[in-house]
Amino acid sequence: MCSSLTVKKRRLLPHSLLWRAFLLIATLMLTAVAAWLAIFRQAEVEPRAHALAQTIVSISNLTRTALLAARPERRIDLLAELSDIEGVHVYPAEAGDHIVPPPPTALTRHLEHDLRERLGPETRLAFELNGEPGLFVSFSLFPGEEGDFWLALPRERLERRFPLHWLGWGALVLLLALAGAWLIVLRLARPLKALEGAARQLGRGETPPPLPERGPDELIAVTHAFNQMSQNLKQLEEDRRLLLAGISHDLRTPLTRLRMDIELSVAEPEARAAMEADIAEMDRTIGQFLDFARPQAIDGQLPQPTDLAALLAEIAARYGEKVQCRPASAEFSLPAHREPLRRAIVNLVENALRHGGQAAPVELTLSREGGDLVIAVLDRGPGIAPEDAERLKQPFTRGETARSNAGGAGLGLAIVERIARAHRGRLELKPREGGGLAARIVLPVS
Repeated sequence: MCSSLTVKKRRLLPHSLLWRAFLLIATLMLTAVAAWLAIFRQAEVEPRAHALAQTIVSISNLTRTALLAARPERRIDLLAELSDIEGVHVYPAEAGDHIVPPPPTALTRHLEHDLRERLGPETRLAFELNGEPGLFVSFSLFPGEEGDFWLALPRERLERRFPLHWLGWGALVLLLALAGAWLIVLRLARPLKALEGAARQLGRGETPPPLPERGPDELIAVTHAFNQMSQNLKQLEEDRRLLLAGISHDLRTPLTRLRMDIELSVAEPEARAAMEADIAEMDRTIGQFLDFARPQAIDGQLPQPTDLAALLAEIAARYGEKVQCRPASAEFSLPAHREPLRRAIVNLVENALRHGGQAAPVELTLSREGGDLVIAVLDRGPGIAPEDAERLKQPFTRGETARSNAGGAGLGLAIVERIARAHRGRLELKPREGGGLAARIVLPVS
């Protein structure tokens, strides 16, 4: 259960360098913006509290002065005028007043401290008076006496509304910054993507075109090294082809002359047949070496649409009654290198004839399994142990019953495996129901 949850969490994370770098830069930018907002908010608390305290002290002093200077019968009219024009209310303080203190924030603590320093230590600050909300500050008409009036101001003078247009401009700037980060990361990831594609081509045995060497110095150095490696491999491949052509000529020509000399000089039929069989075996071994060394993906040639059903029927016709080709239920065609694929199927057919062709005819089948096409060569020979299947695909490997290539160099199945991989497929060796071996070349339709 834990492992499945871990896999799901890993799948939520992006795997490409482009998205990982972009998300990292975006996270750092958002963190920096949030940190700056927090710093700004903390830094502006104290100056804002001082400014608000100065305003309240000024209003309180002006109100006190106006009340003291006015005649007692005119004070009520003066308070009404202050309420209508300035929005300032003055209430007489009573012993039974119910007040609600302000919330304990940094702003209210600084404000209360400044007010007590300027108006006196007996000054009180409230957010609600007898059920009426507002910003209430106590003051006295005569210094030294207990506060006998409440100065009420709108609470909006303390609260700050966040301007929405600032949020819009901030979002626009953030989007522009993220777009710039995306372009920067894309500029770095695009050469790496091209390098990945070229590396995949090289892994399939193809020679990719030289990559453009541009970008940062590190990418230029990596691209230059890859281009140099690709050219060196291309030169090695050309040298190998030349060497293979020389080996084929220099070895098979003497074998041909030796076969002719045996036919002319050896009188005994049994000895002549044995020597000719040995020469044929040597020629077949040389052919296997050449097939194994030959590149299975031909440079400069794209895979061509190949009718697999027709190809199997053509191969089966070469062997007569020894090989039976089951007709396909539908037409199967996919891009492939026809000759290398033919060589792989022929290797499996001859291997099946050598080990199981005496018991029953070898069967060729073609089917579709999900997104794959399966070419199967079926025989009734001794088969291969499941634990030996992968080992026998390796070059120069032979089992106890020599299913990989009796009397040869142990390259038959290795050649088939290389050709299957060149077509992005695989070779499977499975026991056949009822006895024998099912050698399957699995090719992806895409």
